[in-house]
Amino acid sequence: MTDEASAGERRTGGCLCGAVRYETAWPPLLTGVCHCRHCQRQAGSALSVLVAVPFAALERSGELTTYEDGSEAGRAVYRKFCPKCGSPVFTETPDGMAQGMIFIKAGTLDEPKDLKPTVHFWTSSAQDWVVIPEGVAKLEKQ
Repeated sequence: MTDEASAGERRTGGCLCGAVRYETAWPPLLTGVCHCRHCQRQAGSALSVLVAVPFAALERSGELTTYEDGSEAGRAVYRKFCPKCGSPVFTETPDGMAQGMIFIKAGTLDEPKDLKPTVHFWTSSAQDWVVIPEGVAKLEKQ
């Protein structure tokens, strides 16, 4: 872990049953909302809230299972979840990993209250009843 990543604030989180735990540098590199149909299905909801953090600053414990998915754009997406309770915990993409980052499912954070998404992805797939705040970047696709 770099001195910069270890010197700042840290956040913790984990899956529903507690078998998977993590700690990461904070604040995140990015907080976003994905409205693609794959994230909707995977989350069982209208969207998925993600925080990008430096992969090198993430410490994790517990077993994860990986589902190899593809994005709507045809890119690889590796969805990591707890095999015991099924909670989605991390998402890895080749592009993200090349930039040194991993995505944490924001609902798994022990303290998610202060999150403020700054970008919404795949708004072309957003449910009609979802209201995206003014001033937040909106990308129809990714």
